Amino acid sequence: MSPRVAKEAQNQVQLDTYEGQGPVRLGPWTSHIWRTDPRHLGFLLARYKFTAKMLTGKRAVLEIGCGDGFGMPVVLQTVETIHGIDLEPAVVEDAQARFAEEGETRCTFAVHDMTAEPLVSRFDAAYSLDVIEHIPPALEDRFLANVSRSLREHGMCIMGTPNVAAKEHASEGSRAGHINLQSAETLRDLLFRYFHHALIFSMNDEIVHTGFSPMAHYLIGIGIEVNEEALRG
Repeated sequence: MSPRVAKEAQNQVQLDTYEGQGPVRLGPWTSHIWRTDPRHLGFLLARYKFTAKMLTGKRAVLEIGCGDGFGMPVVLQTVETIHGIDLEPAVVEDAQARFAEEGETRCTFAVHDMTAEPLVSRFDAAYSLDVIEHIPPALEDRFLANVSRSLREHGMCIMGTPNVAAKEHASEGSRAGHINLQSAETLRDLLFRYFHHALIFSMNDEIVHTGFSPMAHYLIGIGIEVNEEALRG
């Protein structure tokens, strides 16, 4: 089959890349979203874009609850390396294979439970999107303590989660899995336990803002400067 030729010359590189490298393959989580609620991918990309902007220039970054790695390429545009961890072995294995196919060498993956223990390596920053709401309330302190112990002294952590105020608008599946929803106040208090500074942002669809948090569908908290005294206590 002869190579396809674009009518507009500037488009040729896209056809050549597609034919040379093949289509991009989505992971199991992202494929399901694309088939059932594709507009939700826009919301996810906006969260990862915000994360990437906040972490610009960081060398070693940890993604907690990386899933199939959908947002990792966005963050890799602004940081040097990412280590992704998740509880699900199947998605971790799938992500490892797909990223290897793409020749991406700046990311690694592992199965790890952050409620059980911290990582041996220390990172400059961590981010965790759509995870804390799945952590049992009795384990949230252990989770945050282990995240903090996985960071270097001046580390920062970005945490995104649906707002408890928007619970009534959530899908049935979300309600079943979201056992620890946060408000702006509880998320700030949680981050303040382990970081010296905590910033809270609101989010509606793709828009991140500092507006009235009870009307936000989603919340993003940033903990800055690990509180070593809290960890020793």
